[in-house]
Amino acid sequence: MTADKDPALLELARDVDRLCRLHGSFTLRSGRVVEEYFDKFLFEADPRLLRRIVERMVPLVPKDTEVLGGIELGGVPIAAVLSQLTELPAAYVRKEEKAYGTRKLAEGPDLSGRHVTLIEDAITTGGAVRAAALALRDLGAIVDTVVCAIDREEPGGNVLDEIGVQIRPVLTRTLLDAR
Repeated sequence: MTADKDPALLELARDVDRLCRLHGSFTLRSGRVVEEYFDKFLFEADPRLLRRIVERMVPLVPKDTEVLGGIELGGVPIAAVLSQLTELPAAYVRKEEKAYGTRKLAEGPDLSGRHVTLIEDAITTGGAVRAAALALRDLGAIVDTVVCAIDREEPGGNVLDEIGVQIRPVLTRTLLDAR
């Protein structure tokens, strides 16, 4: 069944859109200023909506995944819930190594030699995912997939193809716009 014919997915898209689509002037991580913004923290703070999204992520996780890597900040609550549903361990990936304590980039299990599927809330250009994937690869992890709640489908802006990372979204901008 295609996404546009799945009534439950269309209902999920409508619910996310109704709660999270904001209008105004917003600057994205990329520096681009937009008039509409999906405030993903609104669905992440709603336990029922978060669960519905994460349940849709379960079948998107590649079978060879050994660890879920939640990217700071928005990917962390999603990875925690997804870890519960899949029983896969989760690691929490910082934007940079912390300067104190263990000085780790990723909190949780050792990732060296393990297949890590990155978890993100929303992807625009893929810049944060790219940085996390490359940093984890430097630590010896195998990273080739990111599962996300929303792919904003930035035209010509995705930088993940060039490093061999596939995006598996629950929702896309196209689906949210079709509400």
